[in-house]
Amino acid sequence: MVKYSMPSSLQCGQDLLPSGPGSYTVGTMSERFDCHYCRDPLQGKKYVQKEGRHCCVKCFDKICANTCIECKKPIGADSKELHFKNRYWHDNCFRCFKCYTSLVNEPFMLRENNKVWCSNCTATEDAPRCKGCFKPIIAGDQNVEYKKMVWHKDCFTCSQCKQVIGSGSFFPKGDDFYCVSCHEHKFAKTCAKCKNPITSGGLTYQEQPWHSECFICSNCKKQLGGKRFTAVEDQFYCVECYKECVAKKCAGCKNPITGFGRGTSVVNYEDESWHDYCFKCTKCARGLANKRFVCHNGKIYCAECPKRL
Repeated sequence: MVKYSMPSSLQCGQDLLPSGPGSYTVGTMSERFDCHYCRDPLQGKKYVQKEGRHCCVKCFDKICANTCIECKKPIGADSKELHFKNRYWHDNCFRCFKCYTSLVNEPFMLRENNKVWCSNCTATEDAPRCKGCFKPIIAGDQNVEYKKMVWHKDCFTCSQCKQVIGSGSFFPKGDDFYCVSCHEHKFAKTCAKCKNPITSGGLTYQEQPWHSECFICSNCKKQLGGKRFTAVEDQFYCVECYKECVAKKCAGCKNPITGFGRGTSVVNYEDESWHDYCFKCTKCARGLANKRFVCHNGKIYCAECPKRL
């Protein structure tokens, strides 16, 4: 009988190799001995010596042989035996539980229920499963990870157009994932000016969304986001352009009436306008905003001064 023994401890990748003499010997008896069990003479017959006792092959197979953990049959004197951690196999029973490949002199793993697995099947079984196809992701496969989930690269697709996203940009929405284009058309706000989706940034004016680059001064084209501006008939102007191009000139100081800073109130009379602080009596210089006044020969007076003229 040829006996193999496995290492006492196992690591993935370790080969199964013969490791020295077995615990019994098979030979042909040249001296006069009787079988320890049935007492038949052994001289000239094949016998087995185990633990100092001699026995015939028949008694060995019936009484002393180890039982194969796979097929549950005795491992006879004429068979090759493999063992690992007090477990025994016929050499032809020592196969991968998954793919049935022989594991004699091959790396293996002993898993649950005393089943042996080859290194390839072990790697496949322990590999993470693709969220898309549910197949294992083997080492070396290109994959995409997001929040403890993993996909094969080609399985990570847009929920809308079904095109492969792979390692590209995407937007998560609940359990769905969208490519940039589909997310823009399905979820993004539309700019009030150019009518295109706003994918990032942007601003809101009077409850309408705008691209930052679309919300600009109608005259100088500078962006107005975060800056002071004036709206005139759906047109927007920065402070400087409003002063130069749009604002009325004060009939008193001749400067633009912008509505910014000092003098935000405006006095209008006939076709002329004044800063509220510029609207005063021509003679006594008393402020006349929100007060009675008299216009005489194109000039503004308080109610008292015309009597003194």
